[in-house]
Amino acid sequence: MTTSTHKGTLVESATAAVRAHIDANRLKVGDVLPSEGRFAADLGVSRPVMREAFHALAALRMIDVGNGRRARVGAMDGSVMAASMGHAVSTAQVSLADVWDVRRTLELRTAELAALNRSDAQADAILAAARTLAVSNDEATRTLADTQFHQTIALASGNQMFYQIVRSFEQMMQVAIPKAWAGRTTEQEKTESVMLHNKVASAIAERDPDLARIAMESHFARSIGDLFHDDR
Repeated sequence: MTTSTHKGTLVESATAAVRAHIDANRLKVGDVLPSEGRFAADLGVSRPVMREAFHALAALRMIDVGNGRRARVGAMDGSVMAASMGHAVSTAQVSLADVWDVRRTLELRTAELAALNRSDAQADAILAAARTLAVSNDEATRTLADTQFHQTIALASGNQMFYQIVRSFEQMMQVAIPKAWAGRTTEQEKTESVMLHNKVASAIAERDPDLARIAMESHFARSIGDLFHDDR
């Protein structure tokens, strides 16, 4: 076994040990972890090995080691999933159409759940995002409003997993949303897209899960499904 391979194995073991400590002690987000030195001593590994293990876990957002303070248990973060998904698309492991099929399935369910679980503030935010799409001609404003529209619906579902997964699509949406709007060359096409967003928002505000799901399905079929049809 080479030195680098041996060190890699030690880092992997140390990383697993930190995760096991979190699990065994039922630690929650924000709870403080033992120091690198304490882990190193308990595991019988060097400080550099332990430091690499902490850095690996921090990169995955499993722990937070920022600002020179003691490491803490990290919060779930969709950006890690986004990086993996972006890599999969850029290396042709999956197509954008594959990703959007998954997104469509998720967002039909989040719309349904949002109609059942949304707060008044969330309903207002979803309606406001839809209104912004109706009046704005600025690409950046429109892209932000469309992104917030879908993320707020996911958050309103009451399921953090849905929210984080929908958040992980954000990078791709920064490209897809302007492309979709640019493809709507007639006033009729633009009006139809705005109308579909409003139907989803109104159904959620009215607490109608069936209508919310149907409206979101129409939105994807018209506004997003066609955009990636040729990627298959």
